[in-house]
Amino acid sequence: MIRLIATDIDGTLVKESTPEVYPEILSAIREWTDLGGYFCVASGRQYYSIRHMFEQVSDRIIYLAENGAHVRYGKQDILVRKMRRDYVEELMMQLRQYYDECDVVVSSTEGSLIESRSEEFIKLIAEGYQNKYRVVEDVLAVPEDIIKIAIRHEGSIRDLGEKVLIPQWQDKVKACMAGEDWVDFMDASVDKGNALKVIQEYLGVTKEQTMAFGDNDNDIGLLAAAGESYAVENARDSVKAQAKHICPSYREKGVYRVIEKQLRQQDEI
Repeated sequence: MIRLIATDIDGTLVKESTPEVYPEILSAIREWTDLGGYFCVASGRQYYSIRHMFEQVSDRIIYLAENGAHVRYGKQDILVRKMRRDYVEELMMQLRQYYDECDVVVSSTEGSLIESRSEEFIKLIAEGYQNKYRVVEDVLAVPEDIIKIAIRHEGSIRDLGEKVLIPQWQDKVKACMAGEDWVDFMDASVDKGNALKVIQEYLGVTKEQTMAFGDNDNDIGLLAAAGESYAVENARDSVKAQAKHICPSYREKGVYRVIEKQLRQQDEI
């Protein structure tokens, strides 16, 4: 019997960078949690962004944010994985070399830090992702622990990410594609699957009692930690290979359709 549902957002639940979710999934979350089930949103987005996006059901959500570097349930941080300071400094020095064509956002548990002065990028962070953010002169001068660094190139960063950045950093940190436009860097221990296991232990829920949904490479660990795993139809082939099932894409509201079927099959949890 499924007790915990975990889903990625961008590319899985909705189109990437979408600021809102559709009403049907909010209704499904209410019904699922009213039955006693747990609902987890597992995203590369920050906690404040996810909370704003799911504001109508915010007190019902388990937040697996920053790809698992930050997990919060209720008012309690269950997990925080900060990056090594020397890696943060070295990585920022390298990523600044790409500022002519890319933008970088740095995350702490207190929100996002941005050096960019691009109005378009700041608007994306503020309105697209609805992050809590600050524009600063130098992120390295801010006295906060860093839990994630992300670099974005509009359209696609896959060539730079997969050929240059990820190979250079994969032996030091967790470096992965997070959608077509983003490369994320976190502590080497960070993975959505590892974070989901922490949540399962905290709640007393087993792998077999867990259902998960994803579309991109940073969701592979999440799917591996769930007994019932779904890749959306628009997912990368590597993600489909990991998943037990394939469901319709976000365009057809595939995650909602699977959850709705689960609700109809399960009168009580």
